[in-house]
Amino acid sequence: MRETEQIRRTWADVVEAARRTTADGLVVGTSGNVSARVGNVIVVTPSGVPYDRLTPRDVVAVDPEGRRLLGDLAPTSELPLHLAVYRATDAAAIVHTHAVHATAVSTLVDELPLIHYMAGALGGPVRVAPYALYGSDELAAHALEALAGRTGCLLRNHGTLAYGAGLDQAYDRTAQLEWMCRVWLTASSVPGRAPALLTLDQASRAAEKLRGYGSQR
Repeated sequence: MRETEQIRRTWADVVEAARRTTADGLVVGTSGNVSARVGNVIVVTPSGVPYDRLTPRDVVAVDPEGRRLLGDLAPTSELPLHLAVYRATDAAAIVHTHAVHATAVSTLVDELPLIHYMAGALGGPVRVAPYALYGSDELAAHALEALAGRTGCLLRNHGTLAYGAGLDQAYDRTAQLEWMCRVWLTASSVPGRAPALLTLDQASRAAEKLRGYGSQR
């Protein structure tokens, strides 16, 4: 396969997004991973390599079945998770992190309480996928169930997964999810008080309004 300019640009964007996850404290070390789809090619971060060491020559790309098309480095161990989401959704980019507050929430509830209307940006109440070994087909299956009708979910005792029409949108959804988890944990920690939550109707109305957010009139 010939390496195209579009794939090279996508690789640069994937590396930039991965470095943002580290800079913003959403991952530690080489945890988490990022990918983006270019037609039938999936550009993905490699396994076990610090993002600040990646260069344009380190591009890693696979086909929808996970067969390597470009690069000498091994793809992320979470490749089955990424491939499953691409097969089941219209995702063009995926961000997976081990964000602190989101991971903490994943150990406490089966669904993130409706603490803020930005849940609508992810399609509604964010579910927690049951725990499964990282990199396994079982984890991918659990994640797909949690993602039904959603663009993001929590992974029990693990972290977050969000996808979008591009890397910026996938990253923004990841950051919003971590922020909502932090808000809920903060409000829940006040002794003798319980945070007020939105109703499903309130969340649905907010989701509808968010669909047109930022569009030109």
